[in-house]
Amino acid sequence: MISVKGLVKYYGTMRGVDGVSFEVRAGEIYGLLGPNGAGKTTTLKIIAGLLKPTAGEVRVMGISPVKDPVAVKKLIGYVPEEVVLYDSLTVMEFFEFVASVRGLDQSVWSWINTLMKSFEIMQYMYTPIGALSQGTKQKVAIIAALMHKPKILILDEPLKGLDARSARIFKELMQLHIKNDGAILFSTHIMDIAESICTRIGIIYNGKILAEGSVEDLRRMANEPTGDLEEVFLALTREREEVSHIIEELRRELSR
Repeated sequence: MISVKGLVKYYGTMRGVDGVSFEVRAGEIYGLLGPNGAGKTTTLKIIAGLLKPTAGEVRVMGISPVKDPVAVKKLIGYVPEEVVLYDSLTVMEFFEFVASVRGLDQSVWSWINTLMKSFEIMQYMYTPIGALSQGTKQKVAIIAALMHKPKILILDEPLKGLDARSARIFKELMQLHIKNDGAILFSTHIMDIAESICTRIGIIYNGKILAEGSVEDLRRMANEPTGDLEEVFLALTREREEVSHIIEELRRELSR
């Protein structure tokens, strides 16, 4: 459902993405796991048709987001890392705006109301978005992305700011989505989330995919048969020794 081949993106002379290739199939949650600045957000924005790549090829259900970004945006639900909404609109006005842009009729409100009740934001229906907490804005962004029931979800750190109840509900929604033959591309830097949610994981580091596969596949690659994903990540990125030295230095300083 998503195909990325040899993706490269330069910002001036700085290379943000360096030859990234992967595929996301129907019925799976593919996780891009990497530290801040690894190239996750850039990759997702290119797939969503918000950035143009320097080189490489991207297809979303066979459509190029470079050649036809409007068509791609109809196929996907996108939750960005930094949620930017229309602060002067109320929540209801914002959903009405998104529904009109997507050409949805009034029947969509049954689904919107169900989502609003699930995420406990019905009381904010007539509240200006600018007056909402960051966590509530995140819920609004998630509902807007799910509104048209897209086959593909592109989610950039989507659990950021969510309370435990809402995070659990959203995780269950993700599982329902892939059971209905949808596909999810999910970016995170949090190991526990990636390990518990993702079907397959691509470890992205300095703009490159270092390894990909199931958690068990990654354990084999890292020679960490019983290690958690944090240990696997440190082994594959060759950061374990550096981290050990830093911890030892901190220990020495604290003992003085």
